Amino acid sequence: MADNQIVKTEFVYKILVIDDEKRIRDVTSRLLTQEGFEVAVAETGDMGMKMIEKTNYDIILLDLMMPGISGLEVLPYLKANHPYSVVIVITGYATLEHSIEAMKKGAFDFIPKPFEPKDLRIVITKAVEFLSTLQDIANEKSRMGVLVNQLSGGVMATDTRKRIALANPAFLKMIDYFGQDVIGRQVSEVFQNESIERMIDQALAMSTETISDFTKELDFGKNILSVRCIPFRDRLNRNLGTITVMYDITALKKIDQLKTDFVNMVAHEIRSPLNSIAMQLKVILDGLAGAVTEKQKEILDRASKKINALSNLSTELLDLAKIESGLITQEKEEFQIGSLLEDQVAFFQQAAVAKGISLELDAVPGLPPVLANKRNMEEVFSNLITNAIHYTPENGKISILAVAVKKHLCVSITDTGFGIPSEDLPKIFDRFYRVKNEKTRYITGTGLGLPIVKSILDAHNGKIRVESEPDKGSTFYVYLPI
Repeated sequence: MADNQIVKTEFVYKILVIDDEKRIRDVTSRLLTQEGFEVAVAETGDMGMKMIEKTNYDIILLDLMMPGISGLEVLPYLKANHPYSVVIVITGYATLEHSIEAMKKGAFDFIPKPFEPKDLRIVITKAVEFLSTLQDIANEKSRMGVLVNQLSGGVMATDTRKRIALANPAFLKMIDYFGQDVIGRQVSEVFQNESIERMIDQALAMSTETISDFTKELDFGKNILSVRCIPFRDRLNRNLGTITVMYDITALKKIDQLKTDFVNMVAHEIRSPLNSIAMQLKVILDGLAGAVTEKQKEILDRASKKINALSNLSTELLDLAKIESGLITQEKEEFQIGSLLEDQVAFFQQAAVAKGISLELDAVPGLPPVLANKRNMEEVFSNLITNAIHYTPENGKISILAVAVKKHLCVSITDTGFGIPSEDLPKIFDRFYRVKNEKTRYITGTGLGLPIVKSILDAHNGKIRVESEPDKGSTFYVYLPI
């Protein structure tokens, strides 16, 4: 920016010039008015202080040496009563001592007499840029404050000493606190809950190399709350404190209990009899109840498979309901996805070999760890590998690749199977939807495997997508945040 140009902003700043020299007041006022500022003048320190009592000024040009009350005496009053005003001292005694003393008392900058218009423009420009930055910070803080205060979930932030730095109204309501302001007070002074304090302690004690959260469901009398606590860190990864988030899940728990009661009823009234029928059919098929003809064996074998499919369906419905409810605490841990994939490939190798299918894993070394529920991840890749084996004909190939892509870990599972028609691709993650054609109609399944996979990944802030071409194969891409 040129020396003779003052930065323009959307605000009209108010400037007060306090100087006992009329020439300084007139020249400064005329120049700054031409630049678009609203300018007022005072010829003494006493008059300036009286004007400041009535009006807030953004920038104050203050002469240090004036008869009566000096600028050095006015300066402490300004900073005590108007701390956000930017004070620029004017002095004909531009010694290092005067400058240091003025800065110690809160001056932003100084300009020595006599000064040229360009010198005034430079120092005013610096002050305007400083005020603009403060305004941006204040606006951002205000927006964040409004946002946090309007959240239906409770939010509390603490520093490293467990002093409360922020607590929105929803949080205070959830802990049933309606007392005095909580900012700056210890957590234990505001509410007593050993579980939450322990979670905060664990988050504060977590090493900077580890990123994890702590989640619990807590009973607060009439309400059941889901509580999550995570460490809050700066750009250098230093612990600054913790963030605790609460959600009232009382109504959801009641609904979940109704679902549980219904599922239990189904398990008792349907799954148990199905298992009993399956066992009796096996007795007959094994010839323990008498000789069975080949035709009878064929019919009974088909019936047994249908019964097993129904039993599996009830089990998978139960699994899906638990995952989608979001009410079961997801205990997450850091682990290497490469090791998990190696275990999965080893487990399914025999099934692949039985069909003459090549099952290979290519995990790039040095992959960053993921933070996830390990059992859930095993279920994700178990479902995808099982599908790949089922829908790949004999002598096919399945390749698994794991790589880091920006902020995500990407695992791709590619097969040379039957492929998925383009019209079916948008529906394959819907419940009970199965691609049916001449090649796949003999493959049994519930149509819940992929919906379970998608629900698990959604709960982990991950994603799944698929690319496929009929008669050439499919590739499923799993993305997990690093």
